Amino acid sequence: MTAEYQVHGTVAVITLNNPPVNGLGLATRTAAVKGIQQALADDAVKAIVITGAGKAFSGGADIKEFNSPKALTEPSLHTLIATAESSTKPVVAAIHTVCMGGGLELSLGCHYRVAMPGAQIALPEVKLGLLPGAGGTQRLPRVLGLEMALNMIVSGTPVASDKLANTALFDAVFTADADLVSSAVAFAETIADVRPLPKVRDRKVDYPNHEAFLQFSRNTVKAMSGPFPAPLECVETVAASVTMKFEDGMKFERERFLHLIQTTESKALRHAFFAERVASKVPDVPADTPVRAIKQAAVIGAGTMGGGIAMNFLNAGIPVVMLETKQEALDKGLATIRKNYENTMKKGKLTQEKFDQRMALVSGTLAYEDIGQADIVVEAVFEDMGVKETVFRKLDEVMKPGAILASNTSTLDLNQIAGFTKRPQDVIGTHFFSPANVMKLLEIVRGAQTGKDVLATALALSKKLKKTGVVSGVCDGFIGNRMIEQYSRQAGFLLEEGALPEQVDKAVEKFGFAMGPFRMGDLAGNDIGWAIRKRRYVEKPEISYSKTADLLCEMGRYGQKTGAGWYDYKAGDRKAYPNEQVNAMIVQHSADIGVARRKISDQEIVERLVYSMVNEAAHILEEGIALRASDIDMVYLTGYGFPLFRGGPMFYADTVGLPNVLAAINKYAKGHQGSAWKPAPLLVKLAEEGKGFNS
Repeated sequence: MTAEYQVHGTVAVITLNNPPVNGLGLATRTAAVKGIQQALADDAVKAIVITGAGKAFSGGADIKEFNSPKALTEPSLHTLIATAESSTKPVVAAIHTVCMGGGLELSLGCHYRVAMPGAQIALPEVKLGLLPGAGGTQRLPRVLGLEMALNMIVSGTPVASDKLANTALFDAVFTADADLVSSAVAFAETIADVRPLPKVRDRKVDYPNHEAFLQFSRNTVKAMSGPFPAPLECVETVAASVTMKFEDGMKFERERFLHLIQTTESKALRHAFFAERVASKVPDVPADTPVRAIKQAAVIGAGTMGGGIAMNFLNAGIPVVMLETKQEALDKGLATIRKNYENTMKKGKLTQEKFDQRMALVSGTLAYEDIGQADIVVEAVFEDMGVKETVFRKLDEVMKPGAILASNTSTLDLNQIAGFTKRPQDVIGTHFFSPANVMKLLEIVRGAQTGKDVLATALALSKKLKKTGVVSGVCDGFIGNRMIEQYSRQAGFLLEEGALPEQVDKAVEKFGFAMGPFRMGDLAGNDIGWAIRKRRYVEKPEISYSKTADLLCEMGRYGQKTGAGWYDYKAGDRKAYPNEQVNAMIVQHSADIGVARRKISDQEIVERLVYSMVNEAAHILEEGIALRASDIDMVYLTGYGFPLFRGGPMFYADTVGLPNVLAAINKYAKGHQGSAWKPAPLLVKLAEEGKGFNS
């Protein structure tokens, strides 16, 4: 975790070495500064090359030091860049593979930059709600021009080095077969005696009529950035590269960076960034746990969910056999997969070659014996324990030893499912979210006897499928659906008390949810919730629900699939149109149960929906169902449309303050259906201690 120093003839080579991406942590910064100073003190050295070991030049700041004193300890990144820029001997950045963030800013402080083709060049800070804070907004426009630099900084999207070969960013882009270090040393020798040393800061940004371009950029970015302040701040700081002297622009950049780092939106994005990385870490499953090879998969059920799950494997290049009980259902499932890929092709997001490859990987069967050699089988049949039992007893008979038997159950007891087999260690829950080929979340349910290697394999597979895998213990509904049940209960009680579906949905969508609870119900199918409630009435008669959703289903209004749910839908139009008959049913139901309807504020709607989830999540944490609060946030950010700028339900509760959350819960406990509000002991404890879920 440092930087190595070597001398090649008259050129000193400093190699950043802090795997995996040579993050510019304190030890690396210190060693790099020391290397430059050592080269300056050696009369035999005429020039300096800075490069990176392994698979990166540098990915930028060391994320392990984020929010720690080390990030600000000298030498800071600013000091390292200033040391390179003020060197009296030429400093050459030799770039390969990855050059991002602070790594690119360091290279811009060097006198020359040379690169290998295909290196990914980016300033991605905007994705963490920040802007480049070490001169990136001031130096990049000076080498790429105002427009290209602004696009890169506002989007954070990487650009390949060869596409930038004809700009002032690079003095040379070598051929693909070149040796970077020896080529960079040879280049350094040719410019060793050139004076004055070129500095990016001395260049001017020329852009005709820049005022009009910048105003157009402000208008465009403002319209696209939604609740996030960073993109617009990026425009303003890049504008300073044209309108201010370099030093003044640097001060302005620093000021805006320090402002952004304190915003809730940036804190939420950084929380999500770290939460995603830590979600795959399970305390008792070491990183070196052996994983099973997944070279072939099978999916039971060719419906919407089964087809979506199969597409995940196909996208990853893993052959899939889909099993159905009837040829008609199988043909329909395979046709849907083909149609989905054809639609993607029409949008230009899939080539004919990729389409052919993926379709060649999928096949269908009506016989269990045909899937016996698969390395993993995912069951995606109806959410009924009797149906699951039939499937898993059959899988236990036909699957080869060592095959992973996975269930896509969204609520049922995985331990009971595992008990239908003689190999419970091979059984795991892989709860995909609809549409399964689009949604990022994969809830990985660990049974009481699930093998550690099976869990490690599922986590590795989630990455291969480009999913965010979050581990859950076994309980009714696991993490996501257990919490959403409380959210849905409160939505129903709000209808009984005076709200209508449109008001509830609009309030929570204004808060930032992609979709309110009633539009969500219509999309998923109201009959699914109805089936779960019927089971609850038998298994947990003490839990109360609003009967409005049952009455809706009795009217045959199951949602978008029937063209009628809480709202009406027109063919080819997903817009939700309020229905007077449904609203009248809701008002009549209030009268039938003797509840006087009242005006309900949007604030109350949001608090009741969100805090009901937070309270349930506190129980989930306490019971050890979720490993950490940030895992719960990841479930909601990647699977349930919780607004990213709010960081997830637990992070949001922390920003509101747990004492305030608890006070609201205690207030609602005195109202209609108040028994639904029993504060979780963990929430009470943390509120009393002045702590947060994520602290």
